[in-house]
Amino acid sequence: MKKVEELKVKIFADGADKTGMLEMYQKPFIKGLTTNPTLMKKAGITDYRAFCKDILRSINDKPLSFEVFSDDFLEMERQALEIASWGDNVYVKIPITNTKQDPCYELVKKLVNQKVKLNVTALMTLDQVRNVVAVLDPNTPSYVSVFAGRIADTGCDPVPLMTNAVEILKAAPAAELIWASPRELLNIYQADEIGCHVITVTNDILKKLSLVGYDLNEYSLDTVKMFYADAVAAGFKL
Repeated sequence: MKKVEELKVKIFADGADKTGMLEMYQKPFIKGLTTNPTLMKKAGITDYRAFCKDILRSINDKPLSFEVFSDDFLEMERQALEIASWGDNVYVKIPITNTKQDPCYELVKKLVNQKVKLNVTALMTLDQVRNVVAVLDPNTPSYVSVFAGRIADTGCDPVPLMTNAVEILKAAPAAELIWASPRELLNIYQADEIGCHVITVTNDILKKLSLVGYDLNEYSLDTVKMFYADAVAAGFKL
């Protein structure tokens, strides 16, 4: 099994906890970072602009994605232009639709024409991938985030879809495909196997990297010891 340093897929840390973000940023195998309004809300962040600018004082040499949070495309554009102005390493996350399911394609086209680096997010179908690729600027760096983990949550195997998405992205040379919302460490290796460019990974999954290549007999014994220790600690009796 490949070591993490040998993987071709780029690992981006996904989170909104400042301490955790800075910890991951220091790791050489972390090539970028992403966050979103949901993660920021869970982290207790109330001042969006202040949080983002604070993070950018420490992280300014790896790609960092921040998301717009309006449901109106004109306001999304205004927010996107402000967010993009915060740093050369900033990518602006644009949702594939608004809450009314109106697609974002015209907005994406307007923004890439202004050389805004985008991360088009929350995609789950190949039609969405094709439509986004059709409006990207072939010379402006961008990311296309397909939520493979959420696809898997529906009982569908995301690997065939992601494999096809890799092929579609070849029409946009400056764009990279992101395997988003992974559910387990194995997803990193699946993304690498199909040639996906990037995978976003939360800290709880990244912590499992120490298990890569671990002897399964030893892991089995560790599990038995855990069950035994917890039963003793709980004081169970029959």
